[in-house]
Amino acid sequence: MYNYNDIEAVHLEITQKCQAACPMCDRNENGGVDNRHITNAELSFEDCQSIFTPTFINQLKTMYMCGNLGDPIVAKDTLEVFDLFRHHNQQMWLSMNTNAGAKSVEWWRELARIIGRNGAVIFSVDGLKDTNHLYRQNVVWDNVERNMRAFIDAGGRARWDYIIFGHNEHQVEEAEALAESWGVERFQKKKSARFFTAGSERKEVHQARNRKGEQTQAIAEPAKKENKNIALEKTAEIKKTYGSMMDYYNKCKINCKAIVKKEIFVTAEGLLMPCCWTAGRMYKWWHKDYRVEQIWDHIDNAGGKGGIDVIKNDLEAVMNGQLLKDIEDSWNLTSIEQGKLGVCAMKCGTEFDPFAEQFR
Repeated sequence: MYNYNDIEAVHLEITQKCQAACPMCDRNENGGVDNRHITNAELSFEDCQSIFTPTFINQLKTMYMCGNLGDPIVAKDTLEVFDLFRHHNQQMWLSMNTNAGAKSVEWWRELARIIGRNGAVIFSVDGLKDTNHLYRQNVVWDNVERNMRAFIDAGGRARWDYIIFGHNEHQVEEAEALAESWGVERFQKKKSARFFTAGSERKEVHQARNRKGEQTQAIAEPAKKENKNIALEKTAEIKKTYGSMMDYYNKCKINCKAIVKKEIFVTAEGLLMPCCWTAGRMYKWWHKDYRVEQIWDHIDNAGGKGGIDVIKNDLEAVMNGQLLKDIEDSWNLTSIEQGKLGVCAMKCGTEFDPFAEQFR
């Protein structure tokens, strides 16, 4: 599946912490209480220095911070870790995804300096002052505007990712014009792939909650067809062809995005996984016992979390261990029930790709 010396990209989840409470994020229950299965783990500068050798960093083309559960702006050592990678590789592309609602102007200026022109920040801002907080709960608009402008004014390259919902659909053009006036290089209209249940059924509305468990915004799909994720519109066609979404997952061929990009994922716990989607199955908040998820069979076969811990173990040795090989071997099995890893079929099946369709 992977050769250590061929890896070109690292997707780094530096923290599980976040000041926001987005209702479709797994770190909380629909925007309410925190996911009880996570520990707010975070990688330190020393952890990253231990995991990634100068020689390995030098071979990379890309390192980006995003992950499943946290925002890099909340982590203590984000600047230092970016500086570590930049110090050992002046040419690689550095980037991160963020809600932009934290840290000081000075911090953002320093980030622009470290990343330089070989990199960018992807700002996840879904609306304007009167709407962004409806999905990005607890994110203060004034902080977002201040920090984005500080980063750009300091020479940073910026992309604005704008998820289109029913409540912000009317502001897309206004936001795009604002982005241009601030100096944002690219405004990306994003068509959410998350109007889809855990059971692979379509849904039109997702109810958000606050920390008290009270209902807040009903997050609805956009009304205009051109703003909907076209892959989700294909579910009826998939079911007609295969019988059900599960039958499609059982039979589909897998074209692994991580293999194509020659990329690995390192979690905030310091665990090696092939991608954020496989890691994303580890701590689903709606399970009483999170270990019911199929991914834990592969983790256990690799020696448990200790066996894939790249803080305590050598990164190359973990890559050469059981986990990555077992996951790839599972794709040849006849069904998910027989051991084919379902998340791989869901995210990298060749005929149904909601992720890719977000950006088209």
